[in-house]
Amino acid sequence: MLRFFDFIFSLFGLIFGFPILLVIYLLGLFDTGSPLFLQQRVGRNKKPFTLVKFRTMSIDTASVASHLASSASITKLGGFLRRTKLDELPQLWNVLKGEMSLVGPRPNLFNQEELIMERDSLGVYSARPGITGLAQVSDIDMSTPTLLAQTDAKMIKEMSVANYFKYIFQTVAGKGAGDRVKD
Repeated sequence: MLRFFDFIFSLFGLIFGFPILLVIYLLGLFDTGSPLFLQQRVGRNKKPFTLVKFRTMSIDTASVASHLASSASITKLGGFLRRTKLDELPQLWNVLKGEMSLVGPRPNLFNQEELIMERDSLGVYSARPGITGLAQVSDIDMSTPTLLAQTDAKMIKEMSVANYFKYIFQTVAGKGAGDRVKD
């Protein structure tokens, strides 16, 4: 049932959000010259997939988890996109393709070995990664791998249609700080 909601919401989100996506893309051309950010992430059953987001950092920023990146790397447009969570909109394409869900554990990088080990031990990779979830609305990010993996496992165990919509509404209402970047 949740995959049905993912498909419908991502399809309509891409169709009706197209004007917003186009404007952000064009602004991104002026901001960095390369508005889309593509990165290999760990997906369901640890299968790699290419995550699509709007670029929020300068092109020469190292490919590390957000909490390890410097805030000096964030562009002016990128700061706005992060605050409003609009940088996440292109991930609707990943959701439509079935690589992600709207709600699930945030997909991590392959070099985040401690997080991979923690999530693997708790069976977190049995679920599709998501754009938002319990950890995001609880301000838990990838800087605390054990807590994050435990929170993800709890969310997966307690997932229901009600919780799915609760996490989406909490995210849209602005709950959670998103990925933290060090100052």
